[in-house]
Amino acid sequence: MVDIGILLQILFWGIYAGCIYILLATGLNLIFGVMKIVNFAHGEFLMIGAYITATIFLISGINPYVIILLAMLALIGIGAVVERLCFRPILGTGKLNEIFLSIGLIYIFQNGAAMVWGDEWQSVKSPYEGIAVPFGPLNLPLDYIIIMVLTAAILALLFLFLQKTRIGREMRATSQNRKGAMLVGINVERMDVLSFGIGCALAAAAGTLWVVSGQVFNPYMGSIPAVKAFAIIILGGLGSIPGAIIGGLLYGIAENAAAYFLGGVWKDAISFIILIVVLVFRPTGLFGESGE
Repeated sequence: MVDIGILLQILFWGIYAGCIYILLATGLNLIFGVMKIVNFAHGEFLMIGAYITATIFLISGINPYVIILLAMLALIGIGAVVERLCFRPILGTGKLNEIFLSIGLIYIFQNGAAMVWGDEWQSVKSPYEGIAVPFGPLNLPLDYIIIMVLTAAILALLFLFLQKTRIGREMRATSQNRKGAMLVGINVERMDVLSFGIGCALAAAAGTLWVVSGQVFNPYMGSIPAVKAFAIIILGGLGSIPGAIIGGLLYGIAENAAAYFLGGVWKDAISFIILIVVLVFRPTGLFGESGE
């Protein structure tokens, strides 16, 4: 029998890890939903967000949870430039072009970050490090509670933006039918740059939470989270934001359960086992459209 405290701890740590995956995968799904492009360099935006947060925090001492806003704004601008200069010219020319372009961007961002910040592993201490909140049999780190609350707040704001604002409705219309959106007067190119910028901002938020949670980072740390983000959106359904949220939580919990019961070597593998099982029985993902 497994102690209930252990199960609660696995659940809590899984939800915390899932928060970072959710933000990264939601941004990736937003971009894919509107532009229908494959960007394997999405993890590099998480990496850049992490470095921006760490740099501003070390220079100014501003609370890193406040810096998340600055990092997101910075990545909106960077994302807009990348969309305009890189993805806009090849949009609609084939997935192979998108894949090779994004692979090229991975090396550009990684080497650029190494030139600016160095390639050593770094970490930042949160101002709330060591503070815990009693919760039943657990002592929950305050940072992880804040991360969960911030993730929920960001997702709630994104939902309100997409559902209640004119721009949000235009983005959803572009995602559902690009040609139809053009026929009713929606500037789909504007929706492209906005969706790409917001998707990059969500990756920056994930990078900020990565830093404040005490995890180490370097210019090459974005690749594995990006692969997991792609697995999550396939699991939840391409273009489905609810699918990205559920998939991120499932991945986080599965990873931590596997690390405890099977050992750390299974932490990454168990997530992809779940992905394979889902694809076998429901190839469109949990929330994807069946296409019938």
